[in-house]
Amino acid sequence: MVVSTEDAVKLKEEIELVRFKLVEVATWYGFTSKESIEVSQELDILLNMYQIVKQSRY
Repeated sequence: MVVSTEDAVKLKEEIELVRFKLVEVATWYGFTSKESIEVSQELDILLNMYQIVKQSRY
């Protein structure tokens, strides 16, 4: 799997956006709400993707 540095940077930016969204959603609805769990799962997927990208580059 070949991933450019630009792709990795975009993925990292997306992670930060979703992380911010999670804080907002959890503050509004609570940490155990359905909405918070859905955003948290989205963040988990992005973090797993980023980890794979970082490992494949070394």
